[in-house]
Amino acid sequence: MAMKCFCRLAPVAFLFAILMALIGAGANAAGPADLRVERASNRGVVQLVTGGSAGASIRIAEDLAAIFDDGATRRILPVVGRGALKNLSDLTSLRGIDMAILQADVLDGVRQQRGMPGIENSFTYITKLYNEELHILARADVGSIADLARRKVNVDVPGSGTVVTTGRVFELLGIPIDAVYDTQEMALEKLRRGEIAAMAFVAGKPASLFRGLRQDDGLHFVEVPLNPSVLNAYVPTSLTSADYPALIGADAKIDTVAVGTLLAVANLATDSDRYKNVIVFVDIFFTEFRSLLEPGRHPKWREINLAAELPGWRRFPPAQQWLDRNRAVARQDQPDVKALFGRFLDTRKQVLGSTPLTEQQKKELFDQFEHWQAGHAR
Repeated sequence: MAMKCFCRLAPVAFLFAILMALIGAGANAAGPADLRVERASNRGVVQLVTGGSAGASIRIAEDLAAIFDDGATRRILPVVGRGALKNLSDLTSLRGIDMAILQADVLDGVRQQRGMPGIENSFTYITKLYNEELHILARADVGSIADLARRKVNVDVPGSGTVVTTGRVFELLGIPIDAVYDTQEMALEKLRRGEIAAMAFVAGKPASLFRGLRQDDGLHFVEVPLNPSVLNAYVPTSLTSADYPALIGADAKIDTVAVGTLLAVANLATDSDRYKNVIVFVDIFFTEFRSLLEPGRHPKWREINLAAELPGWRRFPPAQQWLDRNRAVARQDQPDVKALFGRFLDTRKQVLGSTPLTEQQKKELFDQFEHWQAGHAR
């Protein structure tokens, strides 16, 4: 009966009642009332592991909480992780962690190196999220990425996604560096003092870490050459003045690469409250997705196609069921895939030195892609 009374209260009163019950419980031996309070406090809670505070995933978690939390029965509890590899380990083994934002190339690297046998069955995913761009910020005496050979470049703390991506990119380019493993905030200070030549950071643009920098600080972004080996491993993209107006000129762009992220779910018992909480999260996230595209939300939401598939990984069954029931809605929410496909073709042709495709050729290739995609989905 007490629980029924709690549920009738307004959200603020409901939380106040729980707080008072918790304070009172500290003076008494544990009993049925304490268990009821604990159950009420944990009802609807979903714990989400994110990257560090300098990246985009914290903002993404805040945006998710804004549409999911109702003040009484649903809540997202963000947990700041200790690097991509640790986040993956926490998702698959740490008690209480329900979801995590993970970097795709980290997962591929772990799978290829067999560092976690059976990783494909250790979690499922809700959706592919946004791309995170590789930023290489250097001092003025660094004219190109080749100038970083055998010089000190900060690549973030051990186990981070930046370590994985940076190491692979420099290996593909054949440029050996003297890697330094400081936090991004510490690296930026060392870069200003001239103690390192550059710092690498994989983060969704615009990264808040670089918000206060200006061109007259003596720092600038360095291009990543988009050669065939790099393009076969990563998505081509660029940084522009729209992303960093104080660092990049109005007509300039800095070529670089990006890596995808995904929203992953731990292997939860299907009859558990945690599993049911994630089902509720999926329904609200997918249903309210359009509100995440509004001004004031992180611009990365505009890149996300809820229905996009991740080959080699399994989707969380309730998420797949929602998409199957609401395919028309999912298609309305997806970005202009045809336009993105055209930009991708243009970039590859430009980098490889080929003649640009005509609009008709792009249309024919896109039609072939859609035909292949339909068959792949079946």
